[in-house]
Amino acid sequence: MNEPASPGRDRLDAELERIWGNPRGWRALSVVNHSVLGLRFMGTALVFFLIGGILAMLMRTQLAMPDQRLLDAEFYNQAFTMHGTVMMFLFAVPMLEGLAVYLIPKMIGARDLVFPRLSAFGYWCYLFGGLILISSLFLGLAPNTGWFMYTPLSSTVHTPGSNSDFWLLGVTFIEISAVSTAIELVVSILRSRTAGMSLDRMPLFAWYILGMSLMIVAGFPPLILGSILLELERAAGLPFFDVARGGDPVLWQHLFWLFGHPEVYIIFLPAAGIVSTLIPVFAQRPIVGYRWVVLSIITTGFLSFSLWVHHMFTIGIPHLAQAFFSAASMLVAIPTAIQVFAWLATLWTGKPVLRLPMLWLIGFLVVFVAGGLTGVMLALVPFNWQVHDTHFVVAHMHYVLVGGMFFPLVAGLYYWLPHVSGRMPSEQLGRWGFWLTFIGFNLTFLIMHWTGLLGMPRRVYTYEAGLGWDLPNLVSSIGGFVMAIGIATVLLDIALHFRFGRVALRNPWHADSLEWATGTPPRAYNFASQPDCTTRHPLWEHPDLPDGIAEGKHWLANAGHGRRETLGTDPVSGSVREIMRLPGNSWLPLVIALGLAVMFIALLARSYPIAALAALASVALMLRWSWVNGLHPALYDESGAFPAGALPLHPHTFDGPGLWGMGVTLLANASLFLSLLFGWFYLWTVAPLWQAPATSPLPATTLLIAALPLTAATLWIRRIVTRLRNGTAAHLQVQLWGIAVLGVAYIAVLVQVLIAAPLSPTRTAHDAVIAVFLGYLLLHAALACVLAALQALRVRRGYVGHHAPYETVIVEKWWSYTLLTFWLTYGCVVLFPAGWGGS
Repeated sequence: MNEPASPGRDRLDAELERIWGNPRGWRALSVVNHSVLGLRFMGTALVFFLIGGILAMLMRTQLAMPDQRLLDAEFYNQAFTMHGTVMMFLFAVPMLEGLAVYLIPKMIGARDLVFPRLSAFGYWCYLFGGLILISSLFLGLAPNTGWFMYTPLSSTVHTPGSNSDFWLLGVTFIEISAVSTAIELVVSILRSRTAGMSLDRMPLFAWYILGMSLMIVAGFPPLILGSILLELERAAGLPFFDVARGGDPVLWQHLFWLFGHPEVYIIFLPAAGIVSTLIPVFAQRPIVGYRWVVLSIITTGFLSFSLWVHHMFTIGIPHLAQAFFSAASMLVAIPTAIQVFAWLATLWTGKPVLRLPMLWLIGFLVVFVAGGLTGVMLALVPFNWQVHDTHFVVAHMHYVLVGGMFFPLVAGLYYWLPHVSGRMPSEQLGRWGFWLTFIGFNLTFLIMHWTGLLGMPRRVYTYEAGLGWDLPNLVSSIGGFVMAIGIATVLLDIALHFRFGRVALRNPWHADSLEWATGTPPRAYNFASQPDCTTRHPLWEHPDLPDGIAEGKHWLANAGHGRRETLGTDPVSGSVREIMRLPGNSWLPLVIALGLAVMFIALLARSYPIAALAALASVALMLRWSWVNGLHPALYDESGAFPAGALPLHPHTFDGPGLWGMGVTLLANASLFLSLLFGWFYLWTVAPLWQAPATSPLPATTLLIAALPLTAATLWIRRIVTRLRNGTAAHLQVQLWGIAVLGVAYIAVLVQVLIAAPLSPTRTAHDAVIAVFLGYLLLHAALACVLAALQALRVRRGYVGHHAPYETVIVEKWWSYTLLTFWLTYGCVVLFPAGWGGS
């Protein structure tokens, strides 16, 4: 509930509302505000969750009795594939990213995320990608080979229809959303915390989201690459996974699980962040071992990328590799245990209050610890061999994912509901929902461990009577419906509280973090003025802070310039560096996402000319997006300039948010490129029928000639950046045009190489991978040229120069990356085969 406002507060609020307010009606589709987008993410994820839940109930009904004929084999295959796909790709990650999008700016004292249009673009990609996937159910073309899409089952020979294509293209579209949102969160956490919020004062939830987002940036590109390669194999015949032509289906498993096991911790970390946020509040004391928890977050992130092979113990992995990944799988329990002990110590030394969110946290601790114990069992190779692909693995996965994510999520939803609605949920109805869910969950999945130990394989649509599976399957199905009733009760409680819940007091849980210093519900701008934060517990140590914020006693209390602004701070110390100007509402994210949706649908229909036109239109709109940036009049005018000695606006610096955004984007790009290199070396050394010529089909001398203009252009733009740092921008426009021309020369030589090289990409995996390398280099070179030309045009308009240098610094990073990937490709594709001696 907001306090009565003074006249001064009213004027400031009116000015900020005029600048930050969200439009209504159809114009609401152009909103880029993080609160609105976070709620859209979560609302959409909830709808997909209900669809995934219905599919689960259909499967449990089918398996309740032996020899059931409710579902035929084909629909059951589609149901279990889509259930896993929906829950992993359309519910878990988007729901948690949506919660982060809503909360992070409020927790770190910012007015919005640093790239608001990117958040909106991420949401629309998620929505359209999800709709493409879900539409396959109604078309009877749903994916039917498992949510992991193992080859060769998902290849054209065994799945000739569009079923696999819906998965490959839909999931890729969704992962564009996930990576976009992760980049947004990383840069916002590092560069837009409020004044004085150093890393060691940052809320633990922000640490968890930072870890999750970096893991998405590094972990999702391997699957994006795998999906692209498999779709190229299905649509164009490039044989990356075809043994007869030099490929290997096990490569798909490596690429999938390079994503898939970090995905488990990508889901767990933000849920654990909820736990680490709520337990101190309800224990009424700071968390025990703050630094140890931060260290465990970082350790978990790194270790999660060393575990993927434990999903592949039964496919013929060498014993040494099995021993390594088995040990790593047990080692990751250590940082998880640190967090559990920190939570227990906080409860033990505090004065816990058993409110409704706390009840869900207790359920989480019970279920998740049990899931962790079965995880240690599965890390043991001999036991893993016995229960692999049985219901035991299904039960373990649900104990870890539902226990580790769903229970904390519901606790968090109950905790932050008053922040969204200004009303309190029902304790009584919420407790009914908890106990029904908890009992139903354990009835379903605890018994399923037993079913698995009795030998029942996963992914079978029926079974004969008399195998000992009848009773446990019936109990599991009953438990599933009890759990569904519990979840329905929770959803009913949430829906009813918007109308009938009692009005919440300000900071109703007596919490310590800054999100409760906003209104409940919050304004679009979060904070009328951005506070100084010199403690980890600002509201416990300064309970009157919300009043000072609302009265404009802190940073950026002037809104007369009419622009959206938030503080830019040092990534480590939190000291204020600059003021960030943020773009307002825009239709571009929606329209670009629509263009990409048309492209993906055209690819599904094999209408390649339409797909190409949609892709070109989307790229053109993205260039328009990048044009409205920096010193563009929509964001900047002289009336908004600051006098000497005041904080600069970010376009006048060399270290604005765009540079950090480019850095994190290149990290994701490098993950995809390194995955491609991994695939090249894996096929070269492991594929049983790998076919490599004695010498590389690429002309080494011609490629060196191509390197000359690329290297010259990169060194040239680096020199420009150095001169800009020294305050010199003479002939900047002409120099940028010259760089673009050198880039075109590089592209021309590469195209000549591609045309003249004796490549047969549909005959051998060797040539197919080389073709992908060349395509990757061409795409990056083309974009580098476009960026240089765009910079030249912006210099002409006065948007870039010695007075506004930071865009050129960003473009230089892309050119440097393009040069690096060229030389890595040259070394691996040309020099490595020569040293290896061909086949």
